[in-house]
Amino acid sequence: MGIIGSEIKPFNATAFQEGKGFFDVNEADVKGKWAVFFFYPADFTFVCPTELEDMADQYAELQTLGVEVYSVSTDTHFSHKAWHDSSPAISKIKFPMLGDQLHTISNNFGVLRESMGLSDRATFVVDPDGVIQVMEITSEGVGRNATELVRKIKAAQYVRAHPGQVCPAKWEEGAETLAPSLDLVGKI
Repeated sequence: MGIIGSEIKPFNATAFQEGKGFFDVNEADVKGKWAVFFFYPADFTFVCPTELEDMADQYAELQTLGVEVYSVSTDTHFSHKAWHDSSPAISKIKFPMLGDQLHTISNNFGVLRESMGLSDRATFVVDPDGVIQVMEITSEGVGRNATELVRKIKAAQYVRAHPGQVCPAKWEEGAETLAPSLDLVGKI
């Protein structure tokens, strides 16, 4: 797919966020901080609210890490507000919910199912330079885990802050990292 290491493309969207109402968001608003683009197929569905509620439960920790979350579906910002106002799970959301009814953002990230007009279930972590560092795409029936996403973000932030270091499988904050070198080849 070649999306890891690429810079996010220009977009304009209208968001709904509790306490802020409707407002515009574009790629320039994202740069300068860590961001998560959390795509899901549709409002008022089944797996989607469980994932968004899970993300809402991790939002405070993500904020302490300097990460903004943008949930994205091809629904409108009006639909996001109606869902937020009517669903106990979605009412927990404090992050911006982007409407992508023109499919610009979904196309930019390569996750639009054109035959349906819906986004795939996909997550992208973008660094402060606007470069995609992490991605995850699952099938329609497989929900994601926000706790694991937080772990991946911490690893990406560590690697960015510590050039020459990499985080092995299941790395947790404070655990040992690796320094790739010729001497390490074949010894793991």
